[in-house]
Amino acid sequence: MKIIELMGTITVPINNEESDLLENFQDVDILIKNELTEREQLLANQLVNKGILVRKNNHGKIQYSRQKTS
Repeated sequence: MKIIELMGTITVPINNEESDLLENFQDVDILIKNELTEREQLLANQLVNKGILVRKNNHGKIQYSRQKTS
């Protein structure tokens, strides 16, 4: 179990699988849903629900990106 800090004041617990998926964002800014495995898609949706990732529909392609911090 790990803790992610959002906007400097909010902490959100994440599991190790979610942490591993977030490590993919060190190299890229956007992940495309079709390029993820079914399990990674589920984890990405969990991170969207926790407010860590943002899901966008860009010309029919679902994309995930890190939530912007202020």
